[in-house]
Amino acid sequence: MAATPATGPTVLEDHLTRLAAALLPLRDAEHLLARWGGELAWTLARGGRLLVAGNGGSAAEAQHLTAELVGKLRHDRQPLSAIALHAETSALTAIGNDYGYDEIFARQVRAHGRPDDLLLLLSTSGTSTNLLTAAHAAHDTGLRCWAFTGPAPNPLADLCHDALAVPSDDSQVVQELHLVAVHVLCEYVETALPAALAARAPAGGVRTGVEVVLGDPDPEVQAR
Repeated sequence: MAATPATGPTVLEDHLTRLAAALLPLRDAEHLLARWGGELAWTLARGGRLLVAGNGGSAAEAQHLTAELVGKLRHDRQPLSAIALHAETSALTAIGNDYGYDEIFARQVRAHGRPDDLLLLLSTSGTSTNLLTAAHAAHDTGLRCWAFTGPAPNPLADLCHDALAVPSDDSQVVQELHLVAVHVLCEYVETALPAALAARAPAGGVRTGVEVVLGDPDPEVQAR
């Protein structure tokens, strides 16, 4: 029996059409991702950390980012401190049980965050209460707060210092382009990292302190 010819777009064609429509405007995020990559590299090189969180598919995207930073994207380098708050399952369930689901990320931000650390929140809607509460905790704790969201304006984008908003009403498309942004962000981090690490190192290898030289009957104490 002959197959009935398709009379309209296939599921794949329809999805790719929606993806392409949102992909072209993503080019406008180039300068934002470059700036974020530089800021993140300098923060991590100075011993700061990145905290990330999301719900559902956005949680998976956020954890993908931390894996790239703690591991590597392309080339071997030192590990970078990045924590996916939603992956702390015992803390997550304890906080949710004792303080409510809206506090599951905010309480961890207060526990782990230090002034000048970074918090990145991922949401397709930009309306998740637990992420909004985490953003408020970031402001209270002195963290810079960034967001990956769907179409702006939305409450999360408005609450964060900076936001990358994907202009699509399809949450699948938003999540897929968030992954593109994650990879580009990591590229910029790894590009900026050598300069950030070099700036952190003492100039000229100057050593300070007291050194005890062993091997003589009378140990010589030399100030350096």
